[in-house]
Amino acid sequence: MKKMYMIGNAHLDPVWLWPWQEGFQENKATCKSALERLGEYEDVIFTSSSAQFYEWIEKNDPEMFSEIEKRIREGRWVICGGWWVQPDCNIPCGESFARHALIAQNYFMEKFGVTAKTGYNVDSFGHQGMMPQILQLSGMENYVFMRPGPHEKGLPARNFIWESDDGSRVHAFRLPFSYCTFGRLEDHMRACREEFDAGVDELMCFYGVGNHGGGPTIENIETVKKLQREWDDVEIIFADPDFYFEKLKEREYDLPVVHGDLQHHSSGCYSAESQVKRYNRKAENALLRAEKFSVLSELVSGHGYTEGLTEGWKRVLFNQFHDILAGSSIQKAYEDTRNELGEALSIAARNENNSLQAVSFHIGIDQEENMLPAVVFNPHGWDVEEYVEVETGMFGNSCRGESYIVKDSSGNVVPSQKISSDAKVNGRNRIVFKAGVSSLGYAVFRIYAVDQEQEAEHTSQALVLENALVRVQFEEKTGAVISIWDKENKIEYCDGAFGRVVVVKDNSDTWSHGVTRFHETEGYFEPKSVKKTEDGPVRSSIRVISKYKSSTLVQIYTLYKEDKSVRVSAKINWQEKFRCVKIQFPVALDQYRGLYEIPFGCIEKACNGEEEPVQRWMDLSGMQEANNKIICGIGILNDCKYSACMEGNCMELTVLRSPVYAHHNPYILDEEEDDYQFTDQGIQNFSYTIVPHLGSGREAHLVQRAEELNQPCVTVIETYHKGEYPQKAELLTVSRNNVVLSALKKAEKQDGYILRFYETEGKECQADICIHFLEKTIRAEFKPFEIKTFFVSRSVDSEPAEVNFMEWEK
Repeated sequence: MKKMYMIGNAHLDPVWLWPWQEGFQENKATCKSALERLGEYEDVIFTSSSAQFYEWIEKNDPEMFSEIEKRIREGRWVICGGWWVQPDCNIPCGESFARHALIAQNYFMEKFGVTAKTGYNVDSFGHQGMMPQILQLSGMENYVFMRPGPHEKGLPARNFIWESDDGSRVHAFRLPFSYCTFGRLEDHMRACREEFDAGVDELMCFYGVGNHGGGPTIENIETVKKLQREWDDVEIIFADPDFYFEKLKEREYDLPVVHGDLQHHSSGCYSAESQVKRYNRKAENALLRAEKFSVLSELVSGHGYTEGLTEGWKRVLFNQFHDILAGSSIQKAYEDTRNELGEALSIAARNENNSLQAVSFHIGIDQEENMLPAVVFNPHGWDVEEYVEVETGMFGNSCRGESYIVKDSSGNVVPSQKISSDAKVNGRNRIVFKAGVSSLGYAVFRIYAVDQEQEAEHTSQALVLENALVRVQFEEKTGAVISIWDKENKIEYCDGAFGRVVVVKDNSDTWSHGVTRFHETEGYFEPKSVKKTEDGPVRSSIRVISKYKSSTLVQIYTLYKEDKSVRVSAKINWQEKFRCVKIQFPVALDQYRGLYEIPFGCIEKACNGEEEPVQRWMDLSGMQEANNKIICGIGILNDCKYSACMEGNCMELTVLRSPVYAHHNPYILDEEEDDYQFTDQGIQNFSYTIVPHLGSGREAHLVQRAEELNQPCVTVIETYHKGEYPQKAELLTVSRNNVVLSALKKAEKQDGYILRFYETEGKECQADICIHFLEKTIRAEFKPFEIKTFFVSRSVDSEPAEVNFMEWEK
């Protein structure tokens, strides 16, 4: 006989069409209702997710919390989804997923003695392809989801084995129709009865009032009991997802294997409400950098500062809830999000500053006349050569005409250039210089004021940025780049107007339901000024100011003297509605393949114009048949965008969308209404980098370059003083450049440190990881795109141990 497992649940959006305070109250009401149903019906089981909800009740209603704990230990209340909330499953970085598991699963174990075995994101809009590995490392072997639906993503069955690139697998189940029931449950159950997979005689059917909470009702339960008596072809069982998956394992069904991501539902969510996405990215990186510098400080100085970092992560994780981070909540909700992510940024900044200055103030720096010392800290697990900007007023008010030279810790002069000061007053100056800093370390640089001007290079007003490696030419008519010429390899990368900003019609709702492409061009930003603003020994820049109707865009393109990449700083003042803004990058390739970064990996996608989620970089690489069949490409890095597409040989970075807040089809907007609130209005800032390269995108080290853009080096302006610390130091080295440091932090429970790495090029390899201050080495074998986490004790006699995301030994 076929079996239908009834999963009583209450999907609760803590924020959506209401603020979090209302979600807080509804969470208590939902849990109270669920406890009452469990008391009234001895065979009913309730399933719930999200550690945040339990912490709210623990702090606000300890008596109810005790009742829930009792039901959990009885097995009547089952925890699924071992994460802090049900997040968007495309936008958070890999480390955020690791922190969801670390904080939530440890919370569940501490409070209830259990952990979640089934991942549970029933309402998230898409699911990136590294999720099976992330789930396995989070202690979960199963996964329940609903979107994308069958009309959006064809799958061989509702039950399948989901596999990621490293070979990790979980048992996944796509819910039929809905995760909650608003109307007649009997109708829902009859529809589900037609959804059994061929060859699999067992199916889950979720029931209970949801979205604004509620859970199973008395009417729901009585309906289930009625049909238990009436149906003679299907056995109906009150159950939970863990029980369901265990039963399927016992039957040893032969399930199909699905490899890759699960998209496309609500494609517009990855470019709506840009500010929440920008501050999410900033907060993630600020916390990660603060953690790394705290360890560096503790090992160098004995003082590592981590006050409040866990709370900072909780604020970030909560605001990764799918209806917050995806931009689909009401406008008022984003005032709270701004404050919470600001809190996380402030926590990170305090810890970072305390950690760095605990080191820098004890470096021995001799006094010299007209010298300003600057200590540059590198947060990355590889050596960097970065261009660092420093602003100072140390040299007095007569320095408008002063020049500077910069020396490294060995006394060598490094390239430097005076640039425009942030403060438009006499007495403040800003310089940029090239800083080489060892892996996860620091280096001292000395800035000297000199009487004579630096020898000025000839300043050409031609619309060209050029160095010994590359020549970048602009077109005044479009304000776009029309040539990126690699001098050494004789390669032209551009195939038309490169970096041109296009405006696309977009009348879809906030989610863009039913839309997979934004392609109906309405017009372009037209240049009003294209002007060279810098031309010095370190860098040259061209500023393009352009307009579209009432909106203005300022882009500053910068080329450094020893780099092929073009770095772009952008500020847009957007005043239009029902429009989408994209930047186009046509690449001169005959055969090509597109890559998008996803958390802890990348994925190849067809260049068919469909909108795709993207993290920090995308790349289009391939062959130039007319140029000796050379393999090359261009990567586009970004600091806060999450949506892009590739159509043919053209990449498009989606900058913003401007639908009405929380507009959900089929609601019809009143064309005469003038009081709607539209997303992405006003000023926003973002940056991107154009990276031409030889070879494939996987081999172009775009992960490292994207890390450097998103977590730049930090400079501490110091003074002269005696000190016991050396002029430069490094914390660790990694023998393989395709094995990248993702996190370095203090361990939660033990006296030691957590180091996490992942393989980035899809190559099996062995890497030696040396932690110098602890005099320990990790030798690790990596499968393609494998994530590995290690605990390293401070004890001299203890060997490093591999652990999972919860920091438990594997």
